[in-house]
Amino acid sequence: MNTTATPTSAAPVTLGTRLTRHYGLTLPVVLAPMALASGAALAQACADAGALALVGGGYGDLAWTRHEYSLARPAQAAGRLGCGFITWKLDQDASALDWLLDQPENRPRAVMLSFGDPRPYAPRIRAAGADLICQVQRLEQVPLALEAGARVIVAQGAEAGGHGMNALNGRATLSFVPELADWLAAHSPDTLLLAAGGVADGRSLAAVLMLGADGALVGSRLWASAESLAPAGAKQQAVATSGDGTARSPVFDILRRKNWPQPYDFRAIRNALHRRWESRIDALQADPEAARAEYDAGVAQGDYEAAHATVGEAVGLIHDCPPAAEILRRMGEQAAALLGRQA
Repeated sequence: MNTTATPTSAAPVTLGTRLTRHYGLTLPVVLAPMALASGAALAQACADAGALALVGGGYGDLAWTRHEYSLARPAQAAGRLGCGFITWKLDQDASALDWLLDQPENRPRAVMLSFGDPRPYAPRIRAAGADLICQVQRLEQVPLALEAGARVIVAQGAEAGGHGMNALNGRATLSFVPELADWLAAHSPDTLLLAAGGVADGRSLAAVLMLGADGALVGSRLWASAESLAPAGAKQQAVATSGDGTARSPVFDILRRKNWPQPYDFRAIRNALHRRWESRIDALQADPEAARAEYDAGVAQGDYEAAHATVGEAVGLIHDCPPAAEILRRMGEQAAALLGRQA
């Protein structure tokens, strides 16, 4: 970890780790590549605030990825811009990744792959001069990521919002991160480690640094920012929801017609439509059309008792939706104060 905390009221806080030194950052934070939320405005704001910003390439929509990534060109010029994709979806259509890696003057600093085998794409990513970031949910997945040449490993706890490992197989951030830190120290000490899941303020950022991470991949807290492309109604629901209010299940994937492979499912706010079906998954899978129509109407009307809001358990730490720079400033100052007190 080797953090250097220098809190000050007159200048932005700097928290130095191996991650910040490698990418030229001032904060050991990476914007999670949240599909349809981590667009150009949020990426640029995070990069300007000293974080590494990953545009949410998600399911590999070429038009969306090209538009949002191209708008964030200043962040790329600063060496703080990358993109993330769902790996199993790339297996069906890798055109967005191909476009990204073919940009002669706007290539990504890093590409993050999650939920699948990264090895088919790793040579192209390395040839483009980008770092490969691999997200894992279990220790047994790490050797394959290292075989692919991952420069950074993300340890995703089951607390995280959106897609992750299901309850049967998932790990908690608090125990997964230090175990993986020890494993990497013994087997691949130059590989950087990020923690994901539950990091939403300076306390949780300081905690994962103390656990041995080089930084944090932050999703839910930056999802609820002014620049996020998440719908305003979803953000308002998140602000009003406590940490008790999310659930991990396949419900919203079924309703959204997303054919996710096992053992992954989806954490979001546990709204009325979710509660109606969460104990009847088999019935929903067998006959989903009426529930899908209700979900689609909720999306069209901005009704978040039917439509979903994608946040993790850290939603209980989200009480407003300020600009990303303000979120990162608060996070950095609180973490620096805590780490300085500990030192």
